[in-house]
Amino acid sequence: MRHGLTEEMVDKVRDYENTDLPEKTKMALRLVDKMAFDHLGMDDEFYAGLREHFSDDEIMDLGMMMGFTLGMQRFVEAFGIRPDSWNENDACPWDPVASPSLTE
Repeated sequence: MRHGLTEEMVDKVRDYENTDLPEKTKMALRLVDKMAFDHLGMDDEFYAGLREHFSDDEIMDLGMMMGFTLGMQRFVEAFGIRPDSWNENDACPWDPVASPSLTE
């Protein structure tokens, strides 16, 4: 919350392209989507869009943080790691059968 993040902003992330979020924020979210779902689809046009809002160092920092975060999530999912506070019979939140909202 140090940077002014609000619940309203978090709610906008799901459909960020159709919100009033700043273009810089939308570009960062596009990078998240690219890295998660189409990492081989990054082309010169996409990089040019990033460079309109971020320096090369910032792009590297964003990309590395996203890479670490996505990698950690894959690790957690692959090994079925759940927090100690969960009950053994609780469904994992990344299971689309148990959490249909993930596929909506």
